[in-house]
Amino acid sequence: MAVVFRGAVSVMTVVAGLWSSSSFAAERTHEITIDDYFTQASITECAMSPDGKRVAYTETRWRGPKESASSDVWVVDCQTKAIERLTFDPSSDAGPRWSPDGQSLYFTSSPKREGEKAPPYDGKKQVWRIHLASSRLEPVTRVEGGIDAFRLSANGKTLYYTTSKEHTIDEWKDLRKEFADLQYGHGVQRVSTLSKLDLTTWRTAQVLDEKRFIGSFDVSPDESRIAMITIPDELGITMEGRSRVDVLDTATSKVTTLPDDLWRKEAPSPFGWLLDPVWSGDGRHLAFSVGFDGYPAELLVATWTGETLKLRRMPRPKEAYLDGGIAWRGMSDEVCYLGDVRASIKVCSVQGLNTDTLSPKVLTPEETVQHFFSFDQRGERLALVQTGLTYSRDVFLRGTGEAASATRLTSVNPQADTWKLPQLSRVTWKGANGDEVEGLLELPPDYKPGTRLPLIVNLHGGPTGAEFFGMKFSIYGHTLFAAKGYALFSPNYRGSTGYGDKFLVELIGHENEIEVEDILKGIDAMIERGIADPDRLGVMGWSNGGFLTNCLITGTNRFKAASSGAGVFDMTIQWGEEDTPGHVINYLKGLPWKQPAEYQKTSPLYQLKDTFRTATLIHVGEKDERVPVTHSRTLHRALHHYLKVPTELVIYPGAAHGLTQYQHRSAKLKWDHAWFEKYLKPDNNPASPNPK
Repeated sequence: MAVVFRGAVSVMTVVAGLWSSSSFAAERTHEITIDDYFTQASITECAMSPDGKRVAYTETRWRGPKESASSDVWVVDCQTKAIERLTFDPSSDAGPRWSPDGQSLYFTSSPKREGEKAPPYDGKKQVWRIHLASSRLEPVTRVEGGIDAFRLSANGKTLYYTTSKEHTIDEWKDLRKEFADLQYGHGVQRVSTLSKLDLTTWRTAQVLDEKRFIGSFDVSPDESRIAMITIPDELGITMEGRSRVDVLDTATSKVTTLPDDLWRKEAPSPFGWLLDPVWSGDGRHLAFSVGFDGYPAELLVATWTGETLKLRRMPRPKEAYLDGGIAWRGMSDEVCYLGDVRASIKVCSVQGLNTDTLSPKVLTPEETVQHFFSFDQRGERLALVQTGLTYSRDVFLRGTGEAASATRLTSVNPQADTWKLPQLSRVTWKGANGDEVEGLLELPPDYKPGTRLPLIVNLHGGPTGAEFFGMKFSIYGHTLFAAKGYALFSPNYRGSTGYGDKFLVELIGHENEIEVEDILKGIDAMIERGIADPDRLGVMGWSNGGFLTNCLITGTNRFKAASSGAGVFDMTIQWGEEDTPGHVINYLKGLPWKQPAEYQKTSPLYQLKDTFRTATLIHVGEKDERVPVTHSRTLHRALHHYLKVPTELVIYPGAAHGLTQYQHRSAKLKWDHAWFEKYLKPDNNPASPNPK
């Protein structure tokens, strides 16, 4: 097992509104605490200026215990590394886009001023523009109810944007309108209107109103075509199999729907989600993606030669999983995207779209985690938001050659330079069927080989996802548990991304079976290697990680304690209540009345026994549509009222599938640490002997 050592880091110092960098080896003396979590800033987007001299990015920070996080737009100079904050309003600024001359930035924001009821200060999302030379900030749109998404034309003269409204359909239209304060299962939809704003005359014109919801769109460089991913309404269930690619001819106002055999009839599942249409620089090609629960996501490209249309699936580098972020490299025919590859995320691409030979490649082979990327206009310089082993999410500048190196431009978390970070390593073992499985292991900073520790198994969500090899201090266990003396073990179990298509799809039809065996054999390996104390095992996870936590604790009594977050307990309930039921149908290979035995076999509920004894903490958001609160209430009822084991249910008011509020995240961190401290530490659990 390799141990990662840490060296010099770059630290940024605030000077008169700018940041300047100095490099030195910081002494790591600070013991990490729960409060340190809320000192973190996170970079959530980046956009390279057309000339490649500056990078705009959004930075999210916590504002206080009673408030949610807010994001602001910043810009960094690629040569001097001077950093300037451009926005200060406590709202969510997002989607920065450069004007063609590089003198202005457009972005969305939702500022709320007390007493203001009219846009742009009524808390609804609008497009704003800031002129970098003067720092003058101005609203571009003032649309009642706000906008959904926007695109700036290639020449910078026109802003296209979507809005949405309610649309009532069917024969019960009059009754639905009369009793509009009631909720209905269907018949009341949200649909989109596409409009354009002339930035010279400031006149607005409606472009399209087709009574469908526009999930995303892009405008061709010459503005002759607008590509849209449209669905019947904004609901997740309609994205599954009912999304389509519509192309609007702006001269004739005719909408053409692309033939869908490639991602419907010829796909492994009919429940694919279409996403992210992006035109190439010459307007010949349109790239977009289709994602599936359980199956590999695909990058698709439509190519027009005159009136002839060709649709193609793009090949991927070995083991790479398409993780979004589609962009074209300058004016070339090379389309790029983020790809998961063995616990890293890399920028991958496909070349040769103007020929008959398609060549997949990895543009950034280094072992880092890259979250966002952006090219300059010529496709020669690449901005990255990247995580390494000693830093999280900073902006880097890189050339586009495989041998190029990345230069760090920011250090948004200088306080972390003194943190005593865990020893982080990749570990492998033989899982189900004797196949190799990989995971991450975090050990305390001062860990000595041969010392057995209480082990917490941390299970990622998805399951179409992965744990990545980089610094991560999250509410789901990373960094802090190791800092407090635990070993944190994060398996990339069967169905995880980045380990090849076969490893991904082997989970289909085998949930609560093959991946559980992968995880349990990984725990056995940590015990055999002298790291884990077999008498002090815990498990935690959120979403699919919560489901797997429920599977593990109902299938075995090896675990002394568990933290189950937003986890499925009964698959039939999940199919009936979640917003994306295609997930369940794919993995269980059919509908509940066609596969009743599979639904029961996969559900942790039906594994419960009177001998159950794991102390279980349960978390869930009150308004969770992805894994509804019914699962957590049912689990709590079974454990607390009937099996009489130590159990607590924590419901977060108003929260959806993820916890976004400061006080909710703080509560989860404190409850988890108190729970595992009580049941896994030897002083509090006399049944568990001190490790030798």
